[in-house]
Amino acid sequence: MAAQTGLAAAPAFVNRSDVPVFPQVPLSAEAAPFTPLGTDEWQLSSQSDVERQFSRCAKKLRALLADSSQLKEELNLLFDQLLSENYNTSFDPNINIRPEEVCSLLKHASCLVPLSQEHLVIKLCQLVHHLLNQLKVIMDELTLDVLLNYTTRALKVCSTWTHSGILLALSTIVYGNGPQCHQHLNDLLGEDGLLLLYSSPSQPDMELCRVALTCMANICLRMPGQPHLDDKYKSVCFSAFLKTLHSPKPADTDQVFYCMVIQAALKGLQCCLSGGKWKFGGGEELGSVLAALKRLMFQGAPGVSVEWPAVLYPAPLPQYEGLKTTETPKPTEQPTNTAVPGKVSGNKKRKSRGKGKKTGKEESRGDDGEEDDEEVVPSSQKTGGREGGRGEGEASSKMSFYPSWKQNTSDSEFSDPEGTAQGKLRLNHGRVRQRALHCLLAVVKGVEKRTLYGYWSSFIPDAPIGGTPPLTLLTIILKDPSPKVRTSALQVLSAMLDGSRQFLAVAEDTSSPRTSYTPFSFSLATAIRELHRALSLALLAETSPQTLTQVIKCLASLVANAPYHRLRPGLLSPLWKQMRPYMRHRDVNVRVSVLTLYGAVVTTQAPLPEVQLLLRQPESSGGGLFTPQDSALSWRQRDGSTPTQRSSQTHSPHLLRTPGEDDNTSPWLMQLCVSLVTQPREDQSDSEGGTGGAVALQPSPVRLEALQVLSHLVRGYICLVQAYLCEIGQVSASCLGETDPSVQLHGAKLLEELGTGIIQQYRAENNVPESSRVPLSQVVQFWSEVLSGPLNRALQSEQHPTLQTSACDTLSSILPQAFAQLPEKNQLMCITVLLGLTYSENYLVKTAAVRALGVYILFPCLREDVMFVADTANTILAALDDRSPNVRAKAAWSLGNLTDTLIVNMESVGVDFQEELSDMLLLKMLQAATRSSADKDKVKCNAVRALGNLLHFLRQSQMTRSVFQRPLEDAIRALVKTVQSVATMKVRWNACYALGNAFRNPALPLDSAPWSPDAFSALCNVVTSCKNFKVRIKSAAALAVPADRSCYGNTEQFICVWRSLAKALENSEDTNDFLEYRYSASLRHTLSQALLHLLKLSQSEDMPTLAASLSGEEGSGIKERLIVYLRAEEGGEGTEGDRDTVGDSFNPQQRITGVHQTLIRLKELKAEGDGQRQLESSKEVVIGFLDDLLKTCEESQELELKSNISSCSVEFQKTL
Repeated sequence: MAAQTGLAAAPAFVNRSDVPVFPQVPLSAEAAPFTPLGTDEWQLSSQSDVERQFSRCAKKLRALLADSSQLKEELNLLFDQLLSENYNTSFDPNINIRPEEVCSLLKHASCLVPLSQEHLVIKLCQLVHHLLNQLKVIMDELTLDVLLNYTTRALKVCSTWTHSGILLALSTIVYGNGPQCHQHLNDLLGEDGLLLLYSSPSQPDMELCRVALTCMANICLRMPGQPHLDDKYKSVCFSAFLKTLHSPKPADTDQVFYCMVIQAALKGLQCCLSGGKWKFGGGEELGSVLAALKRLMFQGAPGVSVEWPAVLYPAPLPQYEGLKTTETPKPTEQPTNTAVPGKVSGNKKRKSRGKGKKTGKEESRGDDGEEDDEEVVPSSQKTGGREGGRGEGEASSKMSFYPSWKQNTSDSEFSDPEGTAQGKLRLNHGRVRQRALHCLLAVVKGVEKRTLYGYWSSFIPDAPIGGTPPLTLLTIILKDPSPKVRTSALQVLSAMLDGSRQFLAVAEDTSSPRTSYTPFSFSLATAIRELHRALSLALLAETSPQTLTQVIKCLASLVANAPYHRLRPGLLSPLWKQMRPYMRHRDVNVRVSVLTLYGAVVTTQAPLPEVQLLLRQPESSGGGLFTPQDSALSWRQRDGSTPTQRSSQTHSPHLLRTPGEDDNTSPWLMQLCVSLVTQPREDQSDSEGGTGGAVALQPSPVRLEALQVLSHLVRGYICLVQAYLCEIGQVSASCLGETDPSVQLHGAKLLEELGTGIIQQYRAENNVPESSRVPLSQVVQFWSEVLSGPLNRALQSEQHPTLQTSACDTLSSILPQAFAQLPEKNQLMCITVLLGLTYSENYLVKTAAVRALGVYILFPCLREDVMFVADTANTILAALDDRSPNVRAKAAWSLGNLTDTLIVNMESVGVDFQEELSDMLLLKMLQAATRSSADKDKVKCNAVRALGNLLHFLRQSQMTRSVFQRPLEDAIRALVKTVQSVATMKVRWNACYALGNAFRNPALPLDSAPWSPDAFSALCNVVTSCKNFKVRIKSAAALAVPADRSCYGNTEQFICVWRSLAKALENSEDTNDFLEYRYSASLRHTLSQALLHLLKLSQSEDMPTLAASLSGEEGSGIKERLIVYLRAEEGGEGTEGDRDTVGDSFNPQQRITGVHQTLIRLKELKAEGDGQRQLESSKEVVIGFLDDLLKTCEESQELELKSNISSCSVEFQKTL
């Protein structure tokens, strides 16, 4: 494979035939101006020469024999000619030299060059590096093996002076080929491996150490699609890299060389950590890596003299480094640079002095293209600018961290030799810092979030501290002179914040902390506030557009994860106003990131009171908007420009009129987004290129992000934007009418969010007052216009299936009440289009259409239409056999909704609807649902729900038909199998619910069916043994459904149900999972209700076993739980068990009345047959149990009444 190393290529000799010959022109005023050859003309003259030269040399090389007398001279000449050519495809993309030709040449050359000819060995190694680098050759296994054999033997045989060049070739060969080198890895990385020997910190030759580390890094590098390197060798490399990072700099080593060694070790560490989870030991190893990376994050920081720990340990409180008071560096710390101000010579860029330009692969082989051309910011922008990052404590004399670091940092501002050396050192220090941050980013992505949270305090401060501040990521973000390093630090911080919502959810500072100690929740809240403060300062001080974009993205990550509803208000308001000027920034990426941040603000914990106020408040006039930014920019001004001039350069304030500055009729953010989407921009910024002054809309990324923000705004704050429903609808229609599919897609999604928001307003459980809802007439008008507009074209846009999918989702977001009032043509259009799209060849479109039909089947105006129900059912049945699991999952969900509709119609319309629906269609649905119950879990969970509804819906006349009997039994057994399976808890919960639903059908032969014992046995097993309490609740509710004693079968089966419920009640608190324990009260509530239901239905033959259960310790435990249930002392009311069990009442008095009725019925029960006396005595035990139960409840009620009366008397006397 094409390799990349950290070394420069050998000097390339220029072929004179490549140099164009220019005619001599006499110098005079009349002479035509000089015009150089265009790149096309140059390439035309040299293209064939490069390939011809390679072919000629390769042919000569293949013709050479090992015993030739002129072999050495011929090889020297051919190698020189091959090395003189520039094969880089980025320089000339038309070069077409086949990889197999290169491999053949290198294999033959390695056979011709003996290891005794060390100068030829070096030239061959240079050729290997040169060809593989520039031609990006992917080697075959044979070539890889041959070259690895040759270079490893050369390292063992040749003199030490050749090893650097050999290792250069080796690093090129192994680049990304680590797993394919398994036969040679033991020689290289074994116990006495060559690379371990050369990369040892005790190696005196720093160049050898660096190249060896680069070889190891390239072995660890994994290319996409390739297998991972064996963990054994990866661990060896990891240990070597970490050991190098922790080793002190040898006393006689040049600082620049040492920085290059550290860069190679960091590159290797990054290759080990990238692309997978952490595999390198426990907390000690992780702490050691983090400690090394934290130290190197500040490499070259002047004035930093810190006692760095060798290991970082996870701690709930911050770890702060202690500053040393001596000026002498310890042996373990990195040398620091004291910058000497040099002569300022402008912001010139460093130019390469070599003839062969280093491009493409060769650049990336240094540091993978990172920081090779270090982006420098003029000193006029860097002196004094970042001191605001720490407040008053920053200017400590012990740590002049900011001023000395920020002075004269441009790499090209030194004209004397000393200045050049200092600039080179500073450049390498910056590269080390950037590499360290890249490694830290890999650690953050590879280590489990929960593990990493313990180390947050080492990288994120929890408060601004007076005096000496801690060294954290924020220090780098605020003070590092390199924009690339600052960007890298921001990327690390963003990665740490990403996905931290659950961790940060603990933060709270709404109440004052205790003085004796600081709770962790308060410390975390303080850390969030410090992040806000520091990033806001970075926002003000930053001038690099790329870094500014990353600052805003980091703020968006913070906003998306912080729990603002648990924090004191006031964090989002300054940020909201601070971001507004950046919508005028000339860089498109900055504007897009600002919109992303606004989207995060209106999304987080919506609706948030502080954000509601911000959306309602009129924005201040534009006069003072740029004051903070101008102030920040003036910190860096050393070129005499005024704040106003710099502000106009950076923000271009006349680019876009910010809505709201003189018009407050609607939320400013909404107007901003609408204007960005629909209005042409008044001018163009430099970063967008020129179009000759033609009127054009905003760049596509800006418009798409503005549409996303509008969607977020509608989703979270529809109450504030509902007055502008028509305006937003017009924006969506305008987007759907455009030709750009991305804009059309976002327009459709905006419509969907609008529809969903209106539906949420009309949901009864949301308790939105009618006066606060969008009026129904307005909703009807809105959808009438939408359905008559460009949404139709989107639905029929077969060339853009994603747009069709979104349009289907939009149709499913129509308010049911509004759909009923739409014109009939619009209703028919929606139904017809959806039915047709279920036959689309694209699975995304089919999935969305099937789902939309599943929504429509619940509409009151459609569910009683038998023809629509039948058409939808047939469509869903066809989709259940689709190849795509996503289509089948949505079809099962829609089938569940359809069967829910059948139950509603059965209860509201009655037998007429049941008789009108085709028996064969019901049979097909029953069979399809049974088959789907054996599908994947996401299909199965809704298939079993549909089975329960269908079994509830079937009539007696249908069940007795022979064609239904076998499918009926198969359906029940499918449910029983699912209840007993090891499927997900959601699937088992639905299966228990489905069995309970089926038991409600009085026509179901529970007393005589062969599958009945299996159904009750499965539910009894789940109610006693399932770990998930919600599944237990649902199974207990199902066991309490049958309304007749005969449904429970014989006495043995009835008693089995009783004992299972009693045992479950006894063990209702036995769980090791706290998340399950919260459902224990609901479980006891449902179990108590089920036991009383069984007592209510019990007959005389059940009395002996019931009496045995209700006497003794077991009876005492049951009695205690039943008393709690009857008095409603636990918060079990309104649980799933209540809703699913017939005849339950929530009022304690009604429950006691039910027990009274059960007691009266049992007293009237007459025992018959053999053992009459025993039955009577058992009945007396049960009656006595119920008597005691009622007496205890009545006594407790009397005591409670007396207590209330006494309390009222005391209060009355106090008032007198």
